Formats: sequence, C-alpha cells, structure tokens
Amino acid sequence: HVYNREAMSNLSGSIRQVMGAHVVAVHHVAIAVPVLGTAVALYRDVLCADVSAPTPLPAHGVTVAFVRGASAPTAIELLEPLGPDSPISQFLTRNPAGGIHHVCLDVHDLPSALAHLRECAPHIRTLTPEPVIGSHDKPVIFLHPHDTQRVLIELQQHG
Repeated sequence: HVYNREAMSNLSGSIRQVMGAHVVAVHHVAIAVPVLGTAVALYRDVLCADVSAPTPLPAHGVTVAFVRGASAPTAIELLEPLGPDSPISQFLTRNPAGGIHHVCLDVHDLPSALAHLRECAPHIRTLTPEPVIGSHDKPVIFLHPHDTQRVLIELQQHG
C-alpha cells in the first residue's frame, strides 16, 4: 500500500507537530498463552519480575496478568482465553504454544490519531468502527494486522 503522500505533505506545520507527538510510548506487548499459571510462574519465579494477580475480563473474553520490571515503563500483558469464543482462543488455535498477540501504543489524543491515520493511510482498517473501552478502562482501537505489516496494533488513549 502507498500512504497518501499528498495528504501528508498538505498538513500544516502545527498538525505535523501534533502527528509527530501522537505516540507517547509503547504501553505493553501482549502475549497469548494457553495456560496463564504457567506463564505467570515463568515471569515471577524464574525471571523474578513483578506479576499482577490474574484478572478475568469477561467483556474482552480473557484473563490478564501484567508483568513489569522494576524500572521499565513498558509492560508485558499475558492473555489467557476465557472460553472458545475469545479472540485469544482463535489465536491459540493457529499458534498452540502461544506467542506475541499485539503491541499497544499509548497516544496523546486517540481521536486525533485516528483522524490522522484515516487521512494519511486510508487503506489501514480498524477492527471496530470506533474506539471501545479496553482492559485499562481507557478508549482503544485495534488496527487490522493485514494492513500493518502483519502486526496487530492497539492504539490506547494515554492518561
């Protein structure tokens, strides 16, 4: 796919500055796991990382636990499916041992980031038409991996 260079070049300097500041940080890397307890034990007991208590999120069809280093701002999100209809179940059907599921980027202003995306790269689809509330109680939207070099990208409102 070709990015809309004309739209990008027509952006004013101030909008370009905002565009450059959309991504605040990598918030987390999500890893789908077939057995959450096994993954938690690896990170907590073997790698000596801080691991949160597993939390079921029925609205998202997963149970999550977060892995954090002592000084690292980026987390690892461990995802275990809650049932066969979970998107993580579908992922594990294709990848039975688990693996990296998605990368989450914090953005300053999600509506502005989406507007920029739709202007400059209209071929990039989202998995939902509008943002939804994610596992951190913040608005999120996922970008279709077929349009983002086979990487499922989650954009999350910072703050």
